[in-house]
Amino acid sequence: MFNTERWQEIFEAIAKNKLRTFLTGISVASGIFILVILLGAGKGLQNGIAKQFERDAEGIIEVWTGTTTKEYKGLNPGREVQFRNSDYDLAVTKFDDKLDRRSAVYSYWNGVIVYGKETGNYQFRGIYPDYLALENATIVSGRFINENDLLHNEKVAAIGQKVKLDLFKDKNSIGEEIIINNVNFKVVGVFTDPSGEREESRIYLPITTTQKAFSVGDKISNMQFTLNKKATYEEALAQSTEFTKELGQLLRSKNTVAPDDESAIGINNSIENAKQFYDLNLYIRLFFWWVGICTIIAGVVGVSNIMLIIVKERTKEIGIRKALGASPISIVGMILHESIFITTIAGFIGLLSSLLLLELVGPYVKSDYFLNPEVDFGVAITTLILLVFAGAMAGFFPAYHAAKIKPIVALRDE
Repeated sequence: MFNTERWQEIFEAIAKNKLRTFLTGISVASGIFILVILLGAGKGLQNGIAKQFERDAEGIIEVWTGTTTKEYKGLNPGREVQFRNSDYDLAVTKFDDKLDRRSAVYSYWNGVIVYGKETGNYQFRGIYPDYLALENATIVSGRFINENDLLHNEKVAAIGQKVKLDLFKDKNSIGEEIIINNVNFKVVGVFTDPSGEREESRIYLPITTTQKAFSVGDKISNMQFTLNKKATYEEALAQSTEFTKELGQLLRSKNTVAPDDESAIGINNSIENAKQFYDLNLYIRLFFWWVGICTIIAGVVGVSNIMLIIVKERTKEIGIRKALGASPISIVGMILHESIFITTIAGFIGLLSSLLLLELVGPYVKSDYFLNPEVDFGVAITTLILLVFAGAMAGFFPAYHAAKIKPIVALRDE
């Protein structure tokens, strides 16, 4: 424990080496400052990535078709694969107990939408009711497509917020008629989507109505699913990986596609994508820790050199202390106190400066994959522990050297 005399000795020792102590303190403070800023940036990346994955339902799995690239069962490559209602029905029937949300989708990319004198080109999609949750969209007025609409082939539409503003301005759109590619539909709902304007430029219709009204038969563009929730990420990843494999095998077999032809039938598993992003984020944060710690080590080396100089200058004093009965551990404690004091004070300055900068600037730094850089309580505690440890390490070797000095040799020192 520090007493008044010990504190006075520390301040006197620091005062004798003001310039060296100041420069060393700057080095330690800058190391902590850089470390905390980098960790805050790493947290900003993590927040940004998490925000991106909030835009769609957790664990969404999407399946689509393309062109075959491999010969299979006498069929040449270059064949277009087309999903149909039977593909969706087969998948739902086989995996019903594993599925949480599900929807087949038919997409029309450049529909002509007319309301009164207003005309615009927007994407419309035929979907199932679960699609609202799959897209993480929210109804702001009216309702979404429901099972009754599918069953009775109702000509109803849920429009995005941007479509509503473009066509209806400030007028209420619920119950109004719009013309989609020369077919009349009644607006029953308006939705908003956290992904922004592109998603809010869409119109959603019952898929059964879409197939009949636009003469596409039983064709579908893609399918989307989410699985039942699991207790841990590892369980969810294992479940989705198994489901993706089995679903791919089922659909490729039904459509006579080679088992490994991913161009013909592609599957995107967002849980696996999330793992890749979070792994990348982990590597970035580890790199930031490494850079910051290396900077701190440079400061610690400076503190250690200062303490060696102090030990050299106080050799005679140390000899007198030992001649008067001071134990080696008390000599070690004396040097360690000074070392820890220098690094802790300098580190606190760097820590507080970096936290203040993050607090002031952080809320204004926003992008798609970078949001609200911050340092949580656990990181702050870790930094404090690192400070004390760094101070102890900086003073240990000089302290050990001081403790080994023999009194007779120390008293002869000039």
